[in-house]
Amino acid sequence: QVQLVESGGGLVQAGGSLRLSCAASGRTFSNYAMGWFRQAPGKEREFVAAITRRGDSTGYADSVKGRFTISRDNAKNTVYLQMNSLKPEDTAVYYCAADGGLRSKPRIGIPFYDYWGQGTQVTVSS
Repeated sequence: QVQLVESGGGLVQAGGSLRLSCAASGRTFSNYAMGWFRQAPGKEREFVAAITRRGDSTGYADSVKGRFTISRDNAKNTVYLQMNSLKPEDTAVYYCAADGGLRSKPRIGIPFYDYWGQGTQVTVSS
């Protein structure tokens, strides 16, 4: 089992920044690729960003490319999502997730992720 706890969400004005953190415990963190997903009210959960086990490859949704950056610190068992130039359409609950599969590139599909956090709310006002 891997336990994931997100933090760092909040209310921010459009154009502002937030950094989300996801702290992992349980099994060896560096054995898992990590992803961030989000779900807005009335919408399906969608992929945001992902990073491989060693942090040597990342992937982003087109909607956040150039604005968001995913990173990880395996010594601290933590994955981050730096969000800049936030837009009202970024408003959602953000979830981190762990993928135990062995891949050279991060995966974007929800079914690949075995463990999920409880989510943190991000609200961007216009």
